[in-house]
Amino acid sequence: MHGYGGPGPQGQNWPPNPYGAYPPPPPKAGAGSVIWALAPLFTCGFAAPFTIGYAAVRRRSALLGATAALYASGIVAWMSIVDAYDDQDRLPAGPGILMVAGMLGPWLGATVHSLIIRERVFGPPPPRMTSGNEQAIAMAQHRRTLRQQARELAGRDPLLAHDLRIGRPDLPRQYDDGGLVDLNHAPVEVIAGLPGMTLPLARQVVAARDSVGGFVSAEDVAAAASLPPHLTPELAEYTIYLS
Repeated sequence: MHGYGGPGPQGQNWPPNPYGAYPPPPPKAGAGSVIWALAPLFTCGFAAPFTIGYAAVRRRSALLGATAALYASGIVAWMSIVDAYDDQDRLPAGPGILMVAGMLGPWLGATVHSLIIRERVFGPPPPRMTSGNEQAIAMAQHRRTLRQQARELAGRDPLLAHDLRIGRPDLPRQYDDGGLVDLNHAPVEVIAGLPGMTLPLARQVVAARDSVGGFVSAEDVAAAASLPPHLTPELAEYTIYLS
């Protein structure tokens, strides 16, 4: 297929996002997120590795994962020192500092940390990075879906299809049909803009249309207007035939 997407409907400034102009608002962090953030405080720090680990998974963050491991190491260090020294009054300075850090870090530090990142953790997930080619493919697939939906609508309700001006990019309209062209009603200039078409070939189509009164399919057009065979798949993709 060629890169033809068809003219969009007039009367709107259509956004580059092919999936809609108005995405839903991001979810707000609720009461559950507050409980999550305060879990290290209520558990004397023992929940810190799990709280921050959950944040790491949810945000796909290696840094948060490393921080969760650091909190876990602090808890292990704290418990190991407490177990190793029965008399805390004779605890050496080095292990004493490490024990306090291992206790307060996962307890108070992780609580403050969780409160700071709460909105980010419970907000929408980070968008997946896509290349320009992936975006182009997504747009083309979306336009194809719009064309199929427009054809189905026209099959169910031809009068509504006329009212929506499906296949008539030359007329003001709001409905986006994905770039369809109604070969039974569109002017020669619009037909000439179809993939593979030229102005002389478009004139042949219009002349054949005037002669036979209209078409029912791409094969019908190709036969009636004596078009090159390679154009038939293009016409089948981008045209519609309203009565």
